Amino acid sequence: MNPKVRLIDEQVLSDNWYVLKKITFETQNQDGSWTTQSREAYDRGNGAAILLYNRAKGTVILTRQFRMPTYVNGNETGMLIEVCAGLLDEESPETAIIRETEEETGYRVSQVHKVFEAYMSPGSVTEILHLYIAEYSDDMRAGDGGGLAHEQENIEVLELPFGEALDMVASGDIRDAKTIMLLQYAEAKGLIQPKFSEPEFPKPSLHILIAGPYRSGTNDDPALIQRNVRLMQAFASKIYEMGHLPVLGEWYALPLIETAGSARIGDEVFNRIFHPSAVRLLDHIDAVLRVGGPSLGADEMVNTARRKGKAVYYELKDIPPAR
Repeated sequence: MNPKVRLIDEQVLSDNWYVLKKITFETQNQDGSWTTQSREAYDRGNGAAILLYNRAKGTVILTRQFRMPTYVNGNETGMLIEVCAGLLDEESPETAIIRETEEETGYRVSQVHKVFEAYMSPGSVTEILHLYIAEYSDDMRAGDGGGLAHEQENIEVLELPFGEALDMVASGDIRDAKTIMLLQYAEAKGLIQPKFSEPEFPKPSLHILIAGPYRSGTNDDPALIQRNVRLMQAFASKIYEMGHLPVLGEWYALPLIETAGSARIGDEVFNRIFHPSAVRLLDHIDAVLRVGGPSLGADEMVNTARRKGKAVYYELKDIPPAR
């Protein structure tokens, strides 16, 4: 227990559905004095959520249902697209999410992988949510899903292409926090990759774009920018030795920017050419290798590449050898 916190009183304000309490407590300040505060805490138990994904089809399973709290807070239809989720009901998180998965989606999974847990609204709700992922296949379908009628659940099951689900996050069609977290986890970990086939890529080698930070984290320091470029070019050299054809977006953009009369990084000419040229380049490559540290531009290249059906790699060992 925290010695700098003293619980003084708990008052139940409501237990109509779950339990709403008013809690009075003291906290110790840095100077050693104590401050008395009161807060309300809503205890609805803990829960679990899961993202079902299919590598072969490049799809995810989501649900859609009416959520009254969102309806009274600006969601015009009240319908919300979410990953499968539910309360633990005194079960272990793993047992509960396997049960909820079959009830809500109709898929009977036996192996799930926990990725993290989170307090979803720590200012007012006690709930910890345990978040899982699991692969699904068509032969795991054991029913129609839709939830339990006696619990007044009316859940629509959605099977969506992964890229479409990511687009729905960007457009605001998906606004549920746990769903956004799990979709972004799947994207960051490269869980769903486009599958190659011989007719699709008959070429003996792949044209691979190296996407990494250029200006990010440099404060436009030329020496730091050059360090980022050297990192990407080092990967390009290794890809070339693997029998593939590497490319950096900078190789196209920077000569064009200089010829067009750019005076400095970030001016109108630079911005008009630098990023748009990389977007055009994505139509002419087969795959992307994401390297280096944080970069919004590189992450956008990855997201756009996935939507265009391109392969995305995060390590050299994952790139198939040239045929």
